[in-house]
Amino acid sequence: MSNLLKAISELNSYVTPAGQSGFFSRLLPSFTHYLRLISIVVSAGRLAGRGGYSSEAWVKSSLDTVRSLELSGARFYLEGFEHIRGLEQPCVFIGNHMSTLETFVLPCLIEPLRPVTFVTKASLMKYPFFGKVLGSRNPIVVGRTSPREDLTVVLKEGSARLEQGVSVIVFPQSTRSFHFDLAEFNSIGVKLARRTGALIVPVAIKTDVWGMGRFLKDAGPIDPQREVHFRFGAPLQVTGKGREEHEQVCAFISGALTEWGVETIAAVGPGAAALPEAP
Repeated sequence: MSNLLKAISELNSYVTPAGQSGFFSRLLPSFTHYLRLISIVVSAGRLAGRGGYSSEAWVKSSLDTVRSLELSGARFYLEGFEHIRGLEQPCVFIGNHMSTLETFVLPCLIEPLRPVTFVTKASLMKYPFFGKVLGSRNPIVVGRTSPREDLTVVLKEGSARLEQGVSVIVFPQSTRSFHFDLAEFNSIGVKLARRTGALIVPVAIKTDVWGMGRFLKDAGPIDPQREVHFRFGAPLQVTGKGREEHEQVCAFISGALTEWGVETIAAVGPGAAALPEAP
């Protein structure tokens, strides 16, 4: 069992041990990471194309990505696994979206403890190999062009996943960002939890070690001088219309990000971050 899997299953936190990076990876962190990542994604995509990409395989691909980043010099600081282990039912994970990294890494942090899937944008399903990997995990696919249509899809399909015992990861921001803009952080995850009675687990994420590319946004430079942080919060039960719980999620994420040196932009006006009412 890897140190990370041991921490997930038995401990509350994980920090990358010292001395994990290799010489060439430190010298060329972006090149060596993407070389390894291509191998991970192609292998996973081929397996998914044959219908053999299991939950265990998904966790392994995710762990391999963590290991690749650690070899390139990135250090991971992961907290709050006890909040996932203590769950007795599927939940809605609501987190900020900073880079491509969380899409690759969250599976190995959650799936060993409970089945999970993503709300993902339709364009990712068209990526070579990676699209087949995502498709094999039965994600909830949204177009990101109509908030009302996306809300309808998430409420309907998210309810179905939760009824099947599968937790759902939601990134309520309209796009990835290296700061946290509360006006862009909508309440779609809270609305799903309210509709189904599921608990909410807030997730604060700092993953700017994986930059955004000039030509391909998903493949930006790797900067191992930046730390990787994930922090899972205590579960929340939605009461009323969920406004208070949405504010608690925002406060948890903004508080952690401020602690880690990430800028938070305050929402403006009572309508900020709102979605249409559920149909």
